[in-house]
Amino acid sequence: MLFAVSMTFIDQTIISIAAPDIIRELHLSSMGMQWVVNAYLLALAAFFALGGRLADVLGHKRMMVVGTLTFVIASALCGAVPSGGAAQTWLIAFRALQGVGAAFMFPAALAVVVEVFPVARRGRALALFFGVAGGLTAIGPILGGWLTSWTWRAIFWVNVPVAVVALVLTAMAKIRNTPRSEPIDWVGAALAALGMGLSVCGLQQAATWGWDSPATWLCIGGGLAVLVVFVLVELRSADPLIKLRVFADRAFAADNAVLFFAMIAFVPVFFFASVYAQVALDQSANDAGLYLLIFFAGFGPASQIGGRLLDRRGAKLPMMLGTALSAAGFALWAGKITDLSLGAQWPYIVMAGAGIGLLLTAASTDAVNRAIGASYGEVTGITQTVRNYSASLGLAVLGTVLLNSTTANIEKTLQGQGLPADAAHSTAEMITKSITGHGEAGSAPSDAPAALMAAIRHDFAAANGPVLYGMAVALAVAFVCALLHPGTRVTAESEHTEKAAAATAA
Repeated sequence: MLFAVSMTFIDQTIISIAAPDIIRELHLSSMGMQWVVNAYLLALAAFFALGGRLADVLGHKRMMVVGTLTFVIASALCGAVPSGGAAQTWLIAFRALQGVGAAFMFPAALAVVVEVFPVARRGRALALFFGVAGGLTAIGPILGGWLTSWTWRAIFWVNVPVAVVALVLTAMAKIRNTPRSEPIDWVGAALAALGMGLSVCGLQQAATWGWDSPATWLCIGGGLAVLVVFVLVELRSADPLIKLRVFADRAFAADNAVLFFAMIAFVPVFFFASVYAQVALDQSANDAGLYLLIFFAGFGPASQIGGRLLDRRGAKLPMMLGTALSAAGFALWAGKITDLSLGAQWPYIVMAGAGIGLLLTAASTDAVNRAIGASYGEVTGITQTVRNYSASLGLAVLGTVLLNSTTANIEKTLQGQGLPADAAHSTAEMITKSITGHGEAGSAPSDAPAALMAAIRHDFAAANGPVLYGMAVALAVAFVCALLHPGTRVTAESEHTEKAAAATAA
């Protein structure tokens, strides 16, 4: 299962390194390239809920295989994109298909792991699962840089041998398929996909369209309205896509609230730290990937500790420790962000990563343990939808903070150099778009004088401070949500199933 999901995690970040080469060879527009990146994340968010439900109904093993095959076929076709006018449409379409494959694969793969391990050992098992899978997100930029030096198409083709290994290991493991003869709520699935897709699209495009654009709020507001309709339909459905009564379990609700606020920091930090390392620290793309590995020096070991604490003490303790530690880590990191030296920052980066590692395994595993009627795929679909939606929200809001702060800082610097206010503002906006990836990703203007370049790097570093403080605030809110957890723990599948059935009957 780790081989299978590794592809989905690596693909979230690997393409960012190859973007300039893809644009140059295929003559894509910058907007088109943005949609190549967003199409994958958009489809992933839109279809997670359906993927989880399909895994429960058709069988976890079967949907894992279907998802893997869909993902790898789409990957091969992305790598085989022809040159010419159809290239952009081709690449966006098959990137979206990759996202659908990942949405079908991940809940099923996680459900297989959950089903194999008893509750008493599940924390340690999923600590390994989330620790390795999470660490692979940081490998994306490093692997992307290495593969792109050969050909950018290899970033897609590398998924083929990984998928073959995953499928061979699945056959060797003799995993049993466990289908259920239950109907699928296709109306609910369509509403969930439309609502998630529209609102996430609005969040993704906010930096490009602007927060004052009617299109931005039409997508976000329209998507949220559809999700409200989805909830009303699900509450009246005899066989809903998502059994919303699971949220009546206070512990499950607290787990998902912690995940929601924690993921505002966890996923966006990869994108922000990568660009920061390239611009402010003047590192290469490969070195920027190594910078991210410092985060996982804390994340990896702490995720194992979090899993063991979950097995012994329940989810509340590791969630409280993790949210507090990561909030402090991000805040201290923000205070050192203008010291353009990794030596001044690394202890706080490790601290932030360790906190996320502690809480992630505990919250995710405890939520899955509380599945109603052992619907592990469905509950995984819920938690992953929550995580992806909050990550999109974090990228949109914190990305806007970064853009505005960078522009304001550079504008002051240019005015100090004697540039008129209007010219300083327009030039600052142009430079900001360049160094934040809206132009040539992660590149600072190379033709500027050395002194001005140094000032721009410092301005950009300073702009990352509010972003990291924002992440610290999100994790502080996650700490409050962890306090609301009742502290109970699930010790056996049957025990929780009986309690859930009694609560439903009542």
